[in-house]
Amino acid sequence: MHARILIIDDEDGIRFSLRGILEDEGFEVLEAPNGEDGLALLARETPDLVFLDIWMPGMDGLAVLDQLHAQRPDLPVIMISGHGTIETAVNAIRKGAHDFIEKPLSLEKVLIAAQRALEYGDLRRENEALRDSLPTAHADEMNGRSPVMEALRGQIARVAPTDAWVLITGENGTGKELAARAIHAGSRRADRPLVAVNCAAIPEELIESELFGHEKGAFTGADSAKAGKFEMAHKGTLFLDEIGDMSLKTQAKILRILQEQQFERVGGHRTMRVDVRVIAATNKNLEDEIAAGTFREDLYYRLRVFPLVLPPLREREGDVPLLIDLFAQRLARDYGVRPATFTPDAQEALAQYPWPGNVRELRNFVERMLILHAGLEVTRAMLPPEFLPRPGAATNGSATAGTATGGKAACGTGSAPGQGMDPHPDHLAVAALLAPGMDLKAARAAFEAQYLAARLAECGGNVTRLAEAVGIERSHLYRKLKGYNIQTTD
Repeated sequence: MHARILIIDDEDGIRFSLRGILEDEGFEVLEAPNGEDGLALLARETPDLVFLDIWMPGMDGLAVLDQLHAQRPDLPVIMISGHGTIETAVNAIRKGAHDFIEKPLSLEKVLIAAQRALEYGDLRRENEALRDSLPTAHADEMNGRSPVMEALRGQIARVAPTDAWVLITGENGTGKELAARAIHAGSRRADRPLVAVNCAAIPEELIESELFGHEKGAFTGADSAKAGKFEMAHKGTLFLDEIGDMSLKTQAKILRILQEQQFERVGGHRTMRVDVRVIAATNKNLEDEIAAGTFREDLYYRLRVFPLVLPPLREREGDVPLLIDLFAQRLARDYGVRPATFTPDAQEALAQYPWPGNVRELRNFVERMLILHAGLEVTRAMLPPEFLPRPGAATNGSATAGTATGGKAACGTGSAPGQGMDPHPDHLAVAALLAPGMDLKAARAAFEAQYLAARLAECGGNVTRLAEAVGIERSHLYRKLKGYNIQTTD
């Protein structure tokens, strides 16, 4: 993006000279002949730098500087004066000016001062972006010796150095943000910010402002201009988390901007061009969402240049003990206590647990055990009951009694459930949900509705408790319940 510079000076000759110098270097220039007009222009436009004369009729430069910083505290200002003194310069710097140069203005002075001020503005924006996108988890959580994790790290290593856009899919808690950060860290943009946006956490009416920024007065509460996430991610990476939760209206705008790499702030008229690499993530099956009419097919294929699927923890055989030790050691350092250890029988029980909340649930479990048993050895008997196998339940990889006959599966024979075999009560309960000719998708929906209704009753109708029990993000679960017309108490 070409920088935009505002010149506020009452001398026509000075404005003419500065405009010529700056436009020759490719900058866009705005002018104001006095402080009042300069502040009025600032309310409508969004310059990246201001050259401000100190001695002007009416409102002088120092008074303008005070008001300017009240509106745009991040905007660098270079003070200029033909009657400068050390005291005046010091006063201007104390009030927030970035630099001070004296008239007559030389080409070299102007360009050096402008370049330094613009670099300072870029650094401030980058710092703000980095503060907003501080990692909430550690990259070593991508560790694991399982074949699926080895394959995943290999895919990340291959795609990271490219500029290809990546669509990351996986269940909640599998580490989609960690994968995005690993891709950015291995890219040519690693020295620029990775700006993360949780599309599900931003209200629909504010998401455009969040992504594209807004001008002062664009809507109620917009007391000053603000850069959006696209602008902050210029030359870096934009991570769009929970992309499947965007409305169709916002998806259409995102698609246009992704294709053109240019946009306007909300309430603005200036076209901004950016260069961003996009990494998107979702826990939804976007092909199902496309079929349901809730996600745009063209946006899906625009984002899905390189698909990356994160495995659930239950498919990462052998990684649970490794991650338990990793979390135990790290959390013990954070708490300043000795880590808890787990006996072989406790580890065996935990290896059989399906971990519906994946790595996030595992970390929370280890923190819970550390709070209760820091410095102790945790046995199977000390584990919370929900992490123990249910009596009579089949272990991972074993067949349920009555599901096989003579080494062959007893399904697809054309007989009704219960014919030619001794039906298990659970089989009969599932069969009662099925209508003749029902396809797999409809059968799965019927079972899911019955399952969620039963678990919701166990949780007293409380969606928050149900979300924790089944390992589904609350807003996503609430939409499912609403879709199945299941009543809740909250």
